[in-house]
Amino acid sequence: MTKRILVAVDGSTEAAEALRFAATEWPDADLTALHVINPADSTTGAEGGFPGAVDQWYDSAKGRGERILREMSEAVDREVDTRLEVGRPTATILAVAGGDAAVGDEDGTEGTGEPFDHVVLASRGRTGLSRILLGSVAEGVVRRAEVPVTVVR
Repeated sequence: MTKRILVAVDGSTEAAEALRFAATEWPDADLTALHVINPADSTTGAEGGFPGAVDQWYDSAKGRGERILREMSEAVDREVDTRLEVGRPTATILAVAGGDAAVGDEDGTEGTGEPFDHVVLASRGRTGLSRILLGSVAEGVVRRAEVPVTVVR
């Protein structure tokens, strides 16, 4: 019986649907919505090049992540735990799913060390050749996860 579900969310409509799917499919399980701030994104912003740009970018990314988690949790008619992490998305999702206590919550507390029973994430709606692929994050999680993974389309 699935008891702990990790749902990766990025603010997209597809991710919101994945969270709703998990809430419906496993009504008695504990749900945790995870948003990952990717530090690689900090080099692509327009503010790069002046002192404090990385701090400004991080503050903005953190605020956006908190808003995404709040809005997605409120859209589901049940309790959802939230978690905000910084790291490469695929590796971070896998680490959190495995209960990696070395990956700290955004507020500085440590993870539980208890692995999740299942991971749910969205696949982007695409056409043509890219439709054949799940997307780099979804594909990486599906290939390397040690727990079952559900990809919601």
